[in-house]
Amino acid sequence: MSKQRIGVLVMSYGTPESLDQIEAYYTHIRRGNPPSPEQLAELKARYEAIVGGFFPLRENTNKQVAGLEAELNREHSGDSELEFVCYQGLKHALPYVEDGVEMMVKDGIRQAVGVVLAPHFSTMSVGGYVKRAKEKAAELGLAIDFVLSYHLHPLLLEALSTRVESALERFEGVARDEVRVIFTAHSLPEKILEMNDPYPQQLLETSKAIAERVGLTNWQFGWQSAGQTATPWLGPDILDVLRTITAEEQVKNVLLCPIGFVSDHLEVLYDIDIEAQALASELGLHLERTESLNTDPLYMQTLSDVVYAKATEALKV
Repeated sequence: MSKQRIGVLVMSYGTPESLDQIEAYYTHIRRGNPPSPEQLAELKARYEAIVGGFFPLRENTNKQVAGLEAELNREHSGDSELEFVCYQGLKHALPYVEDGVEMMVKDGIRQAVGVVLAPHFSTMSVGGYVKRAKEKAAELGLAIDFVLSYHLHPLLLEALSTRVESALERFEGVARDEVRVIFTAHSLPEKILEMNDPYPQQLLETSKAIAERVGLTNWQFGWQSAGQTATPWLGPDILDVLRTITAEEQVKNVLLCPIGFVSDHLEVLYDIDIEAQALASELGLHLERTESLNTDPLYMQTLSDVVYAKATEALKV
């Protein structure tokens, strides 16, 4: 008997694939308003600073999508009448979220699950992906259900905790409780607080769960990579945190753990590895960061678990 094919729309932010795509990419982010020549020059300089302009996010995303499809079909090949086919849907680059939905329908997919490569839900992030995918699916008659968050999945927590443990070993001769561990995530506009958005709370829940697993007593949370807009964003920013804890608490050792990001990209490779490291050098800090999840088997298993659970729940298999 042939298996039922389930489409999996794997959604993420997207990235330019080369320097000449940066202007179009940020014009899309800015809703049709191109960046100024000065802004464009700064953006290009940031990408060029990352391994000579190499664009890792797209490659990482491609590998994550392929890894998830392989994991789903490997893990459930013997006990399921389902076959999973993964498609990409990006927020600000091709293929867009709507393109991924269209491709599923063209391929004859009738039942689908959407999941975002971000463990924590916000109406302004994950909610935006879901809205776009849901609208296109409704237009084309595709049945689709969504994984909204997976921030406390035990395998995700295991993967992140292992990274904290490993990174702490880089502080040779320093007692563990003398290393300030700072969990970070992408800031969002402060107005989400008025909406009772779960994003800040879910991030704190993940942070606390990791701290408990690893036995951390010296940790806090900070925001990073805020947008340059007229409206205020969630803070304090991680750069301000580094200045404050150095001046007021004489902290000398810091481990950044960017739990809001699952892949190496600009916000990790530039905002932390270059910008934050440069400030740490000025302040006399020993700064390390945890490795990104990328295609870690535990992360692939996390995604596989939540997608399979949602698919079987929808089908009542």
